[in-house]
Amino acid sequence: MTSVIITGGGTAGHTNPGIAAAQALVARGLSVGQIHFIGGERGNEGTLVREAGFTIDLLPGRGIRRSFSLSNVRSVLDLLRGVVRAFGLVRRHDPDVVLCLGGYAAFGASLAALVLRIPVVVTEQNARASAVNRLVGRFAKACALPFPDTDLPKGVLTGNPVLPSVVEAVQAADRDSARATLQVDPSAVMVAVWTGSLGSTRVNTAVRDLALRWKDRAGITLHHVIGERDWERFGPTPAELDAAALTYRTVRYETRMPEVLVAADLAICRSGASTVTELAIAGLPSVLIPLPGAPRDHQTANSRELVEAGGAILLSDADVSGEQLERRLLAVVEGPATRTRMAAAAASVGRPGAARAVADLVIEIGNLSATDPTSGGER
Repeated sequence: MTSVIITGGGTAGHTNPGIAAAQALVARGLSVGQIHFIGGERGNEGTLVREAGFTIDLLPGRGIRRSFSLSNVRSVLDLLRGVVRAFGLVRRHDPDVVLCLGGYAAFGASLAALVLRIPVVVTEQNARASAVNRLVGRFAKACALPFPDTDLPKGVLTGNPVLPSVVEAVQAADRDSARATLQVDPSAVMVAVWTGSLGSTRVNTAVRDLALRWKDRAGITLHHVIGERDWERFGPTPAELDAAALTYRTVRYETRMPEVLVAADLAICRSGASTVTELAIAGLPSVLIPLPGAPRDHQTANSRELVEAGGAILLSDADVSGEQLERRLLAVVEGPATRTRMAAAAASVGRPGAARAVADLVIEIGNLSATDPTSGGER
């Protein structure tokens, strides 16, 4: 019998927190077979959820744009088909509780749960909630918030769930071994740059200019993850940096992020929900450059807690340049006390137990029987 349906997806930023919550539920005593996912055909959840060992049904549908078009008509029809199918799936599984992750893929199953009077818990990833989560949140029993000012009702501050493998890797890694893995000088100041799998042309341009400005600075390693889109342009190291005192390296796509988070002294990155969450868990100072045009400017909102705590510096995309990066970074790079203070501030808002907190909320709302690993007995 299914106890929990987890619904939503579309991107890893939606799907991975759901998988993290599911793994936390299993750690609390639910069986894998008691948890079932419902997602969308067009997202990555079909692959990610099955790789994590859980079952999933995929619904038709796609996001709806805010302007009239023929594609929007098709989107609405697909969404309606998904809602009809979702009703059948929720009836058949008859869960005790539904966890809504957000995204269009969560709409059908969440609506079915509300109509069938099955309690719903919403878990949001960003500081500004998605349209689906704002709608479902009005009728949900509780909303798990990633940041203190997330705009959802009946909020419980849990943090944004992160996969246990990531939390454990960050907490278990030590600086020396991480630097050895990345081949970084133990005494160097390491500045790591990443802006998602595709990368950002604006940020890449500014960081390349920063590297040229710093070419005579010894004792600094600039670890620049370019991304797929700009690799041909920025991948080759300029001749001016071949014999530079600065250690400058480019990476197309970084698969060793736990090591980067532990080894680095400072990060330059976008402020997506997962990135901000991981920076805080790792206690890594950062310069955050919110993605312009993000829905409801949620990346700027995601940055706020880290910035106000003193663990990050906010820089708008419009102001990004090599000159601005140099001006913002210099005091941090040259000041170990500043880095220590920022690291402590970042760690102070980290919530590595977010997946467990969301799982506890689901167990409470669903009135599920679960074991407490700290006591060895049932909750």
